[in-house]
Amino acid sequence: MVEIKLEKSWMDKLEPEFSAPYMQELKSFLQAEQQAGKTIFPASSEYFHALDLTPLDQVRVVILGQDPYHGDGQAHGLSFSVKPGVKTPPSLMNIYKELQSDLGITPPKHGLLEDWAKQGVLLLNATLTVERANAGSHQNKGWEEFTDRIIHEVNNLPHPVVFMLWGSYAQKKASFVDQSKHCILKAPHPSPLSAHRGFLGCKHFSKANAFLQQNGLEPINWEIP
Repeated sequence: MVEIKLEKSWMDKLEPEFSAPYMQELKSFLQAEQQAGKTIFPASSEYFHALDLTPLDQVRVVILGQDPYHGDGQAHGLSFSVKPGVKTPPSLMNIYKELQSDLGITPPKHGLLEDWAKQGVLLLNATLTVERANAGSHQNKGWEEFTDRIIHEVNNLPHPVVFMLWGSYAQKKASFVDQSKHCILKAPHPSPLSAHRGFLGCKHFSKANAFLQQNGLEPINWEIP
């Protein structure tokens, strides 16, 4: 792992994690993988990209993913997002379909979601790295404990936040979130395997904005330039 550079509001809360035993073990695991010549996604400079683009006090919505994409050039540290020039993945195509049916937003020709992140949408994966072409390869190595801490910090914010929990994995991971304060929106995962079972038609984007406005917070402009 590279020298840790983290956006200040997150570093203030998460700094102790980096000296915790689980994080030291994770660091050793990642170093060993790299020394063995394995390609790890995303680049080390993008492990914490979601936190860098969305400071803690600005989080208004959380969209939880599980693993980074494991194909070349896809992962860049934001859940569901891919870099410009990379084919839009099937799950994100279904997210765009839902956006269109919910809010009438025309799907963009790319899969970059940084514009959401800059507005306070924390696009967080549970596991922040993966080996190339090996889905789930870095699960249960320590990242989940770190990302649980992140969710705890969001849960403790003074203002209410919308959690969009798509699929059983995300729903289980955020099960400790205070439902009396925050808005919990649940649906099946947008993957082609499950989207037709209730993700398509869930209207989470309009529901999120309605909740934010009811609580005196700026809605998200979900339209991607």
